[in-house]
Amino acid sequence: MKLGVFCPLLGPVADAAYVRSFGETAEQLGFDSLWAAEHVVLFDEYGSKYPYSADGRIPAAPSSGMLEPFTTLAYLAALTNRIRLGTGVLLVPQRNPVYTAKEAANVDWLSGGRLDLGVGVGWLAEEFRAVGVPWARRGERTRSYVEVMRRLWCDEVSEFKDEFYDLPACRQFPKPIQKPHVPIHFGGESDAALQRVADIGQGWYGFNLEPEGLVERLARLDALLDANGRKRSDLVISVSPYLRAMTPAKLEAYRRAGADQVILIAFARDRAAISSALGRLAQEYLPLSRRLA
Repeated sequence: MKLGVFCPLLGPVADAAYVRSFGETAEQLGFDSLWAAEHVVLFDEYGSKYPYSADGRIPAAPSSGMLEPFTTLAYLAALTNRIRLGTGVLLVPQRNPVYTAKEAANVDWLSGGRLDLGVGVGWLAEEFRAVGVPWARRGERTRSYVEVMRRLWCDEVSEFKDEFYDLPACRQFPKPIQKPHVPIHFGGESDAALQRVADIGQGWYGFNLEPEGLVERLARLDALLDANGRKRSDLVISVSPYLRAMTPAKLEAYRRAGADQVILIAFARDRAAISSALGRLAQEYLPLSRRLA
C-alpha cells in the first residue's frame, strides 16, 4: 500500500526554504507521493459552498495565498529523485488546455516521469468568473480539455474540435516520459465524478472519506467500470481522510475497503516543524503501509 502526503502550500510560511524542506524530508522518510492543490484566487465573500467542511467555508484565509502547483512541483522535481509528484487537484476547466498539457508534460519530463495529474472540476463559482470561464457545464468542459491534452501528449500532429475547444493541427513537444501519457486521477465523490473515472481515468482520488464511504463509492465505481468493460485493477485508488481523525486501524480499514494509496496531510506552521510533523506520520503509518502492500 502506498502512502502519500498532501503539502498545504499556504501563506507566507510556504517560501522556497519551506517547500524544499517539505519535499526533501518527505522523500527521505520514504513517502511515495507528494500532492499540491490549486486555487488561483480566493475571496473574502463567496456564496459557493466548500464541500469538505461543515460550514461550507474553505479552511484558509483568503489573504494566505496558495502556491501554483506546476511551478512548485517543477521546483520539487529538481530537489528529489524518487517521490511521485501530484496535483491534488488541478482545476482543469479553468485553464487553457494547451498550456496545461505543456506544463504537465514539462514537469513529467523534468522529473523523470514522476507526475500524477489529479484533476477536478472545481467548486468555487466565483473563481470561474474571475478567470473568465463559464461555471455551467464545467464537467463537460473538463472532458473536452482532457481530450485536448491527451491528443497533445500522444499524437505527433495534434488536432481536435468540439463545442468547447478548437485545436488546429499542431505539434507540441516534449511529450511526457510516461506512456501513453501522464496518468489522470479524477477527484470528486459524486456519481458524475466516478463516471469520468470509469470512462477516461487512470485513477480516482477520493477526498474527505471515511472507510465506510470509500466502500460505498467503490461499489458504484465498480458498476460504472463494468459497464465500460473495465475493472478496478485498471486504476489506482487513492483516498485522503483530509481533516478527519486518522489512526493505524483506519489505515487498515482503508486498505480493506480497496484503497491502493492513502494521502495524509502534514501540518507544519514553519520550516522547523516540518521534520517532526512528517516524522510522526512516517513513524506511525509507513511501516504499516508496507505490511499492507
